[in-house]
Amino acid sequence: MKIWSIRLSFVIASAAICYVAYDGDLFAVLAAFAIALLLVGAEFCLHLPSTRGIVASIIGVAVGLLVAFGVLALFSEPHRSLTIVLVLSFGYLGMMSGYYVSTTLSLTELLRSSRASRSGELGAAHATSNFKILDTSVIIDGRILEICQTKFIEGTLVIPRFVLNELQRIADSTDSLRRNKGRRGFDILRALQNNPAIVVDITEEDVPHLTEVDAKLVHLAQERDATIVTNDLNLNKVAELQSVKVLNINELSNAVRPVVIAGEVIQVFLLKEGKEPNQGVGYLDDGTMVIVEDGKSYIGKSLNVEVTQMLRTSAGQMIFTRIKTDEMDVDEEPGLHPYSRSW
Repeated sequence: MKIWSIRLSFVIASAAICYVAYDGDLFAVLAAFAIALLLVGAEFCLHLPSTRGIVASIIGVAVGLLVAFGVLALFSEPHRSLTIVLVLSFGYLGMMSGYYVSTTLSLTELLRSSRASRSGELGAAHATSNFKILDTSVIIDGRILEICQTKFIEGTLVIPRFVLNELQRIADSTDSLRRNKGRRGFDILRALQNNPAIVVDITEEDVPHLTEVDAKLVHLAQERDATIVTNDLNLNKVAELQSVKVLNINELSNAVRPVVIAGEVIQVFLLKEGKEPNQGVGYLDDGTMVIVEDGKSYIGKSLNVEVTQMLRTSAGQMIFTRIKTDEMDVDEEPGLHPYSRSW
């Protein structure tokens, strides 16, 4: 049940109750309607998560009414206006409290918590910080599957419904490249769900007062004290500015690339010209760009080069080299990208 349906039901029920209680008095009905709108407006300003189950809402209403009648019992002859205000206020607060509790607690986490309690595990094993919220870009990228299989990422992978909706829009795109990316994303999600070692939680939580998916992700991460997993540099920066923890797949990829130092000799196959005159450009097996000084005449060949400088950027790692004059060119077939070291 959507939150606006609950709010609308509350406003209508408030007016109906006053209509019956005051024998159709139009002023009382309008007063109850206005009070209900004020309460809804105050609640909306809290900007809390916006999905709740019907059962939790009904239980919340019952608890709120019990509290209201308990307060009214303190008065010998409570005024009818006071009765209406207390019943509406506590009833609405109870209903919304039940709704928020139902959306904040994850069924998967509750089950894991109960199992941990029975086995005597520490509470940290099922802490909310174990939530990892995936964004659309990291799902399409696909490397998250292999990373989870190697157990470098633990905890529950949370995939909000609005991320799935964005993925669906990409898969339905008229552009064939975007369409293929969207379908690949769904294949990755299916593989994650089918892996028994990976816990995936498709959540219906939404942030209706925000329209951008990135803003929704940051807000949801703040609510759950969760970590965002992405390879989007802009989302990374926005999340960090708001003190949200981020795991960037590209940063992980750069961190595990082999480290080279000045003077080290590596072997590279030159593919194309560089931006500067006489430069040649090749790539290592992990995708690292190697720029060879005076290497233009060696394009299409493999050769040994000496590292002069290594530069790390947000886009990746670049290695600057020069041709090792006392080494003969290595005879390799075009298309190979060997990476060997001389110690």
